[in-house]
Amino acid sequence: MELTVESKKREVGTKPNALRRSGLIPAVLYGHKGVESVALTVEAKVAERLLEKASVNNTVIDLNVADMGWSGKTLLREVQIHPWKGFPYHLSFFAIAAHGPIDLEVRLHFVGEATGVKNSGGVLDTVITQLQVRCAPDKIVDSIEINVSTLEVGSSLYVRDIILPEGVTALTDGEQTVVTVVAPRTSDEDKATAAES
Repeated sequence: MELTVESKKREVGTKPNALRRSGLIPAVLYGHKGVESVALTVEAKVAERLLEKASVNNTVIDLNVADMGWSGKTLLREVQIHPWKGFPYHLSFFAIAAHGPIDLEVRLHFVGEATGVKNSGGVLDTVITQLQVRCAPDKIVDSIEINVSTLEVGSSLYVRDIILPEGVTALTDGEQTVVTVVAPRTSDEDKATAAES
């Protein structure tokens, strides 16, 4: 998924709270010129819509800063949320086009019904739901699909078993369990649990 966000360069000396009162969210862009960063503003409604669709370190965002003549692909690196009002009050964008491979977390999407669940009453236990990966900016994926339909009771799928898209490398340990099918609870176990409670 790619999203487009319009922003403006923030004037020097403007107070963040004054910006927020006027419907703007302070933001920063870095990585577009080495270690140099630039202060920006994004309209509050645009920021809220963005956060409904984008996730930190995972979604490619086409960021346009018209008044400084810059546009490029970025990742949302950090989102600060107001502790009790729940709205965003600062965003950080990282320009990725000029850089080599980047590290990010990708959501795991489990598909199919495990044989051990369907035929034996087992329970699908997902141990991890996100995977740390490394890839080029143009190889970023929103999610990685994992088919669990062949899993029997007692069998597991590990990171090393995941079929990754071309150009994507897992950083998580290959021996890490991703998902397993555990045996159904027996009536004796149910009785013991009931007795304990």
